[in-house]
Amino acid sequence: MKPITKLFVAFQAAAVTALASAASAQTIKLPETLTFTAYDTGSSGFNIAVAVGKALKDKQGSDVRVLPAGNDVARLAPLKAGRAQASAMGIGTYFAQESVFEFAVKDWGPQPLRLMLSVTDCNAISLGVAKDTGVKEIKDLKGKRVGIVVGSPALNQNAYAVLAYGNLTKGDVKLVEFSSYGAMWKGMLNNEVDAAIASTISGQVKEVETSPRGIVYPPTPAADKAAWQRVNKIGPYFYPHKTTCGAGIPKGGSVELPSYPYPIFMVYASQPADLVYSLTKAMIADYNDYKDAAPGAAGLEISRQNLTWVIPYHEGAVRALKEAGVWKAEHEAHNQKLLKRQEALAAAWAAYLKTNPPDDKAEFTKGWMAARKTALTNAGMDPVFE
Repeated sequence: MKPITKLFVAFQAAAVTALASAASAQTIKLPETLTFTAYDTGSSGFNIAVAVGKALKDKQGSDVRVLPAGNDVARLAPLKAGRAQASAMGIGTYFAQESVFEFAVKDWGPQPLRLMLSVTDCNAISLGVAKDTGVKEIKDLKGKRVGIVVGSPALNQNAYAVLAYGNLTKGDVKLVEFSSYGAMWKGMLNNEVDAAIASTISGQVKEVETSPRGIVYPPTPAADKAAWQRVNKIGPYFYPHKTTCGAGIPKGGSVELPSYPYPIFMVYASQPADLVYSLTKAMIADYNDYKDAAPGAAGLEISRQNLTWVIPYHEGAVRALKEAGVWKAEHEAHNQKLLKRQEALAAAWAAYLKTNPPDDKAEFTKGWMAARKTALTNAGMDPVFE
């Protein structure tokens, strides 16, 4: 091939690539402003949401406002009311779908939530323990003060699940209530509590690590099958994870800890498919612009997505994932199974409300959990929570 011909072919190929890129960019149509909710300011979820928001502003021209909220109910309420489009949630996403804990009340019920993308990185989510307590293993937490957050089933259930690894229940420790995640970790700094749940890369945890108290994450080795059975009975979404980054993790080393994707970028099923498609596509396209902007943000990489987890993906996100070449037939089959579970939960909730359930909150929840178990069992589905 003559040099000039080679040059022409190269130019032609570059032009085609540029046109394809431009065409792809044109399919991303975001509103001028978007509102996300997230965990408290300083949390890894908040920091990642802000990093993604900046990339969307710089690359797509969409201003993203991130609202910090101290518990799952406060994070979801703006989405439910239509005041926010998406949230960088935690495992409260799953609890809201299942209508358990704080969501097993008349004002909530099963929520039709959908995934876009979620973070799986080098960090983990477990009980961080003040180093000055001398605790080395989870079982050493017996009699210690463990933080819980009012209105946050995710944080609290996670703490109980990790305690189960050491064959401990909440009755074996001293529970200390806080109004928010941030307040709980301030409590760690102020020696009001000895252990609290958090990602190893949370800003609050790093603050404790550099304080006189210090921080340690007691390991939960996967080799102890019985211990992990106890963990999964309480937190079925947890899995053993080789953790290589964050507070309390030796430099260049690793610690086996429990984890699950966090934060989970999610929306309600009612969000327009085109909006969710554009938002998911933008997060995929702009990955290089935010991956290094906050610890853990690299975990949004498309190759790290768990496409067969416990929450279904939004149809708009599925379209973007298909275009990216990662959505397969087995993922679609799993997604449909999860959607059927949500349908079964919604039908059970509607039927329960028709029974004129008691106004008393505790009695209402008791009746709902019984009806929920019956409906899911009859549908051949595992109730998980009883």
